[in-house]
Amino acid sequence: MSKNLAVLTIAWLLVLASPFHGIAQEKGSDDLSAKTQNPVGAMYSLPFKFTFDYGASNGEATFLNIQPVIPVTVGDWNLINRVIVPLIDTPGLVTGTPGIPNPVPGDGATGLGDINYSVFVSPAEPGKVIWGVGPSVMMDTATDDQLGSGKWSAGPTAVVLIQPKPWTIGLLGRQLWSFAGDSDRKSVNQLLLEPFINYNLDNGWYLITDMILTANWQADSSDRWTIPLGGGVGKMFAIGSQKMNTKLEAYYNVEKPEGAPDWSLSWTLQFLFPR
Repeated sequence: MSKNLAVLTIAWLLVLASPFHGIAQEKGSDDLSAKTQNPVGAMYSLPFKFTFDYGASNGEATFLNIQPVIPVTVGDWNLINRVIVPLIDTPGLVTGTPGIPNPVPGDGATGLGDINYSVFVSPAEPGKVIWGVGPSVMMDTATDDQLGSGKWSAGPTAVVLIQPKPWTIGLLGRQLWSFAGDSDRKSVNQLLLEPFINYNLDNGWYLITDMILTANWQADSSDRWTIPLGGGVGKMFAIGSQKMNTKLEAYYNVEKPEGAPDWSLSWTLQFLFPR
């Protein structure tokens, strides 16, 4: 735990101490902030999200999610392509994680997890209420049984949000059901809900809560939900002409299945490519 905290602390201090300039007062910065905090914003981006789980009975698990966002405009509509490529290091059976709905026992593994692909159809010129809806597919790409569900899964995903300055307030949801894969593994029937709130401050700073709630409908009622509470702080900045975003967050699981971590710490570094 101390090693992971030290790495995150050093990375965060380097961001704060380096001679990067904020973008809060630059022309068009309000629009850039809005697009960055909008899951269906029409902007190319490449986030790297590091998550460290603590307090699980089998030990600490580490996740690196590489999450490219590729927008395509077709007439009056945007197609927002979002991919999550997880690299996972787990000490063994750790429950309650969004990327592994039905984990299996083992002595630990490191490698690629199940890749998720979602595409949101959203109006190119949204109104006050911004929305997107589309399909989501979880692919059986894990390099070890302990790192994935062993199933191909699919289902609907949707997001709705509003952005009254200086706020961004919204909810993203996804429901997956398995339809193919290893017949010896449990079926996937998982709900994910992600309420998010951003409050923008001066000089590119903002406060954030971005909780990821999951329900494994295949589990007993006492082990079904993972519900975290928490939040963090972020900053938008630039290195030369390269716009970037970073945030540090911590969440405590007030409801969790047996074997799940007590809390998690995450750090995101995001490269932004405005169109």
